[in-house]
Amino acid sequence: MSECIQLSFAVCRIGIYTCFRALCCKGPPPPRPEYDLVCIGLTGSGKTSLLSQLCSETPENIVSTTGFSIKAVPFQNAILNVKELGGADNIRKYWSRYYQGSQGVIFVLDSASSEDDLETARNELHSALQHPQLCTLPFLILANHQDKPAARSVQEIKKYLELEPLARGKRWILKPCSLDDMEAVKDSFSLLINLLEEKDFEPSRM
Repeated sequence: MSECIQLSFAVCRIGIYTCFRALCCKGPPPPRPEYDLVCIGLTGSGKTSLLSQLCSETPENIVSTTGFSIKAVPFQNAILNVKELGGADNIRKYWSRYYQGSQGVIFVLDSASSEDDLETARNELHSALQHPQLCTLPFLILANHQDKPAARSVQEIKKYLELEPLARGKRWILKPCSLDDMEAVKDSFSLLINLLEEKDFEPSRM
């Protein structure tokens, strides 16, 4: 009986030692991959507010971007270094100067905007989709301000932007969003990360 007890204690000690080594000698987790993205859209589309919320910044500190800003947006499986470009008329003509080195594109539009602004947004998106430095990159297109009464549906926006003929064969996602549902925004960014990792992507996802 005493030999059995001693053997049990020995087995327990080995088990405890193994668990201790697993917990204490595991080492730091592998670093998350980082991706450099460019975020574009007209003034008032909500780019700054969405990115600031993703970075857990307080609303009082949010100021509309007039030139450009860079935010490191953390996710569980990646870090997105997002270069946000101001959307004013006098700044949009310089957008292309900041495209170099981008690995993906975030385009934000106000789904409740006027017809004139929506047409301008469509033209800017078409220009970006065809730009030599962006045309092969994955696009996340966010139809923002879905909480507003005048917001157009994703199907309406998709048809108006003429995405099917223009972006056929490209990697893009069109998703509705608003500050009221940041979980949905995070899910949209997770889909973009999948495209950046080239995991089972299908062109023209919605």
